[in-house]
Parts: sequence; structure tokens; C-alpha cells
Amino acid sequence: MSKPKIYIIDVTNRDGVQTSRICLSKLEKTMINLYLNEIGVFQSEFGFPFTHHETNYLNANLELAKKGALSPMRLEGWIRATKDDVKTTFKMVSGIKHLNLSISTSDQMITHKFKGKLDHASIIKEMTEAVKDAKKLGAESIGVNAEDASRTRMEYLVEFALAAKQAGAQRVRYCDTLGFDTPFTIYERIKTVAEAAQIPIEIHCHNDLGLVVANSIAGAKAACDSGCDAYINTCVNGMGERAGNADLVSVILAIKYGSGMQNYSLDERINLKAAWKICKYASYAFGVPIPINQPGVGSNAFAHESGIHADGALKDRRNYELYDYEELGRGEPEIIETGRKITAGEYSGIKGFRNVYDKLEVAFSDDQQATEILELVRYANVHNQKPLVDDELKFIAKHPDIARKIFTMEP
Repeated sequence: MSKPKIYIIDVTNRDGVQTSRICLSKLEKTMINLYLNEIGVFQSEFGFPFTHHETNYLNANLELAKKGALSPMRLEGWIRATKDDVKTTFKMVSGIKHLNLSISTSDQMITHKFKGKLDHASIIKEMTEAVKDAKKLGAESIGVNAEDASRTRMEYLVEFALAAKQAGAQRVRYCDTLGFDTPFTIYERIKTVAEAAQIPIEIHCHNDLGLVVANSIAGAKAACDSGCDAYINTCVNGMGERAGNADLVSVILAIKYGSGMQNYSLDERINLKAAWKICKYASYAFGVPIPINQPGVGSNAFAHESGIHADGALKDRRNYELYDYEELGRGEPEIIETGRKITAGEYSGIKGFRNVYDKLEVAFSDDQQATEILELVRYANVHNQKPLVDDELKFIAKHPDIARKIFTMEP
């Protein structure tokens, strides 16, 4: 039997974008997916396949995956665990292969959210029927989400997990929906479920008590200790509803460098070198600065002022640093032009536009091709409502047909 492993399922494009007063354009969500693939995430929860305004973006990203530009990372959609959502999903996004089906399991939610429409037995019935339908329609992997798992009665949570496994689900997502757990409770609860059901466990935590990374690591440890793989849900820069989700980089660092974590296997695809790039991009796209004390990527993460600390760090960085800034892709030169700058925007002309792409070392075969890309870049600026970054400009030039789909939305 192989040793259990810890994988990352990033939910920035589903839960991160549910952050109140925050949103991403469909191009920005696509770029996040490309960066997540680069950092080695196992799966991106890339959106809601039953939502009409997501349809073109989801299908375009699945096309990118088919072309090899978004692989080997899996693209997975979030839906409610209902037959209707499953049916709508495969009608609108027929090529989708990976899904997470969600339903509430706590007495609080059953009583005060469903208000008599569903009881404990009908929740399991609805969930298992939805799983079976999704498999019939072509789903290759299914995670079943127990919403509010941290406030769900243990015996019912075990029953729910066993039913999900029997119906054909590959994973059960333990959702600490309110950030209620502590590392001690989540360890015991996930260990109980994993031992009883012997199914891989996804850990989805929130930061309402400031415990989100600690809870995610404790939950993963519990699953692995029970002989099951663990899948930690993260968001770039800890974005997410209310106080946020588990920060992607913090989780990776905690598994790699946390005391007592050395015997736990992290997915070997993880490439921290891409951390700096994705965190900087997400900060720009969301319009939310990275806190100066953010682990790994904050501007103070490797800053030393105290005399004793500065002296110690200069003698040997290991005196006051657990890991190296170079490992996160930091330290690469960042050139800021201070003289003349030609940018590409929604009112750009062809000469200025070609100058921008010349600097990116992107060549066009003729004026017609350049004009076509310029038109798409104009649309992209309207779409993003902010200046495009170099990687976005390169993406549009490389995948114009896919970019066109991403910018297209019909009510």
C-alpha cells in the first residue's frame, strides 16, 4: 500500500471570487488557472458550470486543457448536490470531467436553512442520486462536500461519507464552513471519518478564528494518519468569504517546513518557484495588497531590523529564516521603466501596440494578424477595466480564439 499524500485543490476561482466586494474578470480567472498549473496544484475549482455567465469561460479553459496549455492540472466545477444541477452542468459544459457536489449536513443548516424541505435521510438520498447521475453523464472524479461538517453530528457525518463512497465519489470534502474548528477538534473529527469510511478527505477551512492554515494542516495530518490521501483547499493570498480561506503559499510552506511534517508527502508537482508570480498577479487582479507580514511573499517576510536579528541573519540566514526567499521565486530582477512607456489599451493605435509586443518579443506574421490581436487587446482592456500585464498580452497573442470566447458573454 502506497504512502498517503497531500494534494492541493485551489478554490480561488470559486470561493476566492465569492469574497464580498471583490471580483475577477474571466481573463483574470484564466490567468490564475495558468499560474496554478505552473505552481503544481492538483486541481483548480474553476467555477460554477450551472451559471450562464461562466459558460464560455469554462468551456474555453477546458479547451486550453485539451491543447495542453492547462495540464496536467485538473479543472473542476462546483455545483449543488442535486439532479437538476448535474443535468444543467453537462448541458452547458459538456466536456467537464471533474466535479464537487455540495450539500449541508449540520442540524443547524437542516433545521434553519432547509426549513423542513430536507431531512437527514433525504439529504443522503439527494446526494447519492446526484453522484450517480454525474457518473452516468461522464464525470471521471467526484468530490462530495459536507457543508458545515464541523458542526455536523459525527455519526451522521460518517454515514454521509460512507454513502458518498458507495455511490461512487472519490473524495469527501470536510467543510469547516464557519471557521469553527480548532486544530485539535478537526484532527479528531477527520480521523474518525477517514478511519470509518476509508476515503480520501478534502479539507476546506475558513479563517474566522485565525486558525485556517493550522486547521488545514491538522486535518490533512489526520487523513494521512488514517491511511487516506488528503486534499487541502486553498486560495491565493488567503482570499475567500469573510476572513478568507487557507492561503496557498502558507499551506505549502507549513507542509514543507513545519515541525513534525517531514514524514508527510506533499504532491511532488508543487513548484514554489512560481509562488511570487501568482501572488503578485492575484494581488493586482483582485486589487488587494499583499499584507507586509504575509508568510513567504509579504514585503517583511525576509526583512530584519532588530540588531540581534540582523546580525544573526547576516552570519547565517538559518539563524532567523526557515526557508530561502529564492525558493519562492523572489529575488528575480523587477525592472520598472521610469522614462517613456507605451501601453496597450482600449484606444491603442497599431504603431504603439506593435511597439508593446516588440518589447515582449512577440512577432506578428503581417499587419492583418497584428490588427486582429489589437482588437482583442482592446476588448480585454474593457473586460478587465485595468491595464493588462505582460502575461495577459502574451496569452491573447498565443490563444486569440480562446481569448475571444472568454471575452464573449450573452445574457
